[in-house]
Amino acid sequence: MTASSPAFALPENLHAKSAPALIADDERHFAAIDGTLRRTVAELSDQLAAELRAPGGHGQKALDRDTEVRRLSARLRALGRFGLDVCLGRMVTTTAETVYIGRFGLTDADGRKLLVDWRSPAAEPFFGATLGDPMGLVSRRRYRWTGGRITDYWDEVFAPDALDDATERAALDDQSAFIASLGASRSPRMRDMLATIQADQDAIIRDGSRGALVVDGGPGTGKTVVALHRAAYLLYSDPRLSQGHGGVLFVGPSPAYLSYVSDVLPSLGEEGVQLCTLRDLLPEGATAGAEPDEAVARLKASAAMVTAVERAVRYHEVPPSRGMVVETEWADLPLAPEDWADAFDAAGAGAPHDEARDEVWEELLTILVAKAGDAVPAAALRRQLTRNDGLRAAFTRAWPLLDPAGVLGDLFSVPAYLRACAPWLTEDEVQALQRAEPRAWTVSDLPLLDAARQRIGDPAANRVRREREAVLAFEREGRNRVVDDLIAADDGEGLVTMLKVEDAQRSLIDEAALPSLDPDLLAGPFAHIVVDEAQELTDAEWGMLLRRCPSRSFTIVGDRAQARHGFASSWAERLAAAGLPEVRVSTLTVNYRTPEEIMAEAAPVIRAAIPDANVPTSVRSSGLPVVRGRRDELDGIVAAWLSANPAGIGALIAAEGAPRRPSPSDRLRVLTPAQSKGLEFDLVVLLDPDGFGDGIEGAVDRYVAMTRSTRELVVLGG
Repeated sequence: MTASSPAFALPENLHAKSAPALIADDERHFAAIDGTLRRTVAELSDQLAAELRAPGGHGQKALDRDTEVRRLSARLRALGRFGLDVCLGRMVTTTAETVYIGRFGLTDADGRKLLVDWRSPAAEPFFGATLGDPMGLVSRRRYRWTGGRITDYWDEVFAPDALDDATERAALDDQSAFIASLGASRSPRMRDMLATIQADQDAIIRDGSRGALVVDGGPGTGKTVVALHRAAYLLYSDPRLSQGHGGVLFVGPSPAYLSYVSDVLPSLGEEGVQLCTLRDLLPEGATAGAEPDEAVARLKASAAMVTAVERAVRYHEVPPSRGMVVETEWADLPLAPEDWADAFDAAGAGAPHDEARDEVWEELLTILVAKAGDAVPAAALRRQLTRNDGLRAAFTRAWPLLDPAGVLGDLFSVPAYLRACAPWLTEDEVQALQRAEPRAWTVSDLPLLDAARQRIGDPAANRVRREREAVLAFEREGRNRVVDDLIAADDGEGLVTMLKVEDAQRSLIDEAALPSLDPDLLAGPFAHIVVDEAQELTDAEWGMLLRRCPSRSFTIVGDRAQARHGFASSWAERLAAAGLPEVRVSTLTVNYRTPEEIMAEAAPVIRAAIPDANVPTSVRSSGLPVVRGRRDELDGIVAAWLSANPAGIGALIAAEGAPRRPSPSDRLRVLTPAQSKGLEFDLVVLLDPDGFGDGIEGAVDRYVAMTRSTRELVVLGG
């Protein structure tokens, strides 16, 4: 869109809304926004070019330059995503001030605020005002953008006498832009719904980050939209959640889901949020297969099996029960069982096993040196003890280096070991958990493997720490010599004396050159974690997330009625059992996605299995009844829909292993019910839904599959 193009491109049927009295002020404001955006992009591009041309430098200077390049690049990407459609709407306050709300804030060259960031407190009334609580507003206008032009808008008035002119009332047309946006064709990526966030959703988005917040809602209530916008809001409003303090992790149910939502946060100006599935938290997740035995899967899902992993590690932290004598050139030093116990106590409670090994070894040497007395040179004795083969062999047996995969593999291949670590298991359960290939990992193993890795730790971390300390000591010694020489040459006067200041001396060290481990971006700790489809997580899986969020700051999104394995307890009871004893629950009850024709058939399906299911109320109708037919009609139905609908995305949902036709394409996805969770489509075809299974699992799968549609549902069987 060029600078001279008008922002409004209303269709003929909305001609009344094109009156200058209604849109002239907006057009003038959009012209100012356009000019400022262009100026800002040009200035940022020049700054980025200058940074890229500048010498890279070394150490902190190089890090600062890289940080600035990333900041400028991210800002340019954010600006490049939008034109005038960066503006969501406007509000008029009781003080006659007109405030325009944007995806980000924008100020012109004279300091005039053209756009207020949607996350700022000043923008809150735009989303939260209602007739019952207008929050200081007289009116609110929301825009519907299509291809960078406004194709519809609607006004809401909070003061009865605010609009006296008949022309002004032309925009009060029953929220046409909002309803139209709900029925618009879907695309392979979720769009952010920022312009149409409703008051109940906004209240959840702006809730504080402390503690755990559950967002409970049925299909189509906007849970995922709320969760994504909440992540962006918290990063903006709460400095405790910035990248420097841990940042935010977003956990979704499947790779398809993550691909679907991946554009939303960048469109809201946040590119630093890590998105992953539970599988992604461990390298083994990429190849882990499904657990073939459902009973074994249930055993591994319990918190008790995490306790068994802890016991398996502690099995290797028991002090020797027999003493020994360590021979040295000065004296034979006795090492009694209580000495071993004292050395083992040097490892802090909960310290990772492999990382604590050096502390135990150093304490053991200290005990032996103390036994020798002052007559023996301590440094020489310590060096000799370090090289003592007998002592080192005894220590290796007493506190061996452990491999997390090896510990868990032993539990699944050595029955006696498993019995010792999990005495509550029956003999049948012990045998069921055994397998021929100890490291043939399944998805059910991942939480246990993660617990083992967290408990055992990484011995390389100690090595890197020691290397960093050695390099720092060497650089510090050399730096001090140089500083002393400079001060001596300057007689201790002038600016050179400032080099004695600790901060100045520290800045002379090139920390970028120090040894370091490659960071695991998903290892945490994170300041806040958002979990979608949380109703499916087991106790062991919750443990994976709790270990990565010590602050216990969570946004937990889910629907008890969509839990495939049942969810009889309340959210508070369920999460308390998983390790989150204090939660607050916010409930969404309005279905913005699924037409009432589809919900009328989906509701009885889930209520037959879960009578108290939170089935939301649909706010719109598609005018299209649910179609039922035979399986052999599938090809014709899909072909006809693709021909009649040049835009939009469809899905064929069938049970795992069921024959599927036609092949998936860019506009037709082929999924199981579980894979379809969190996604939405213009057309959904259910193939043999009676074959989805019995009981709660089958009912949930049918309910989930039916409610993925935003427009048409076809059910084929027989």
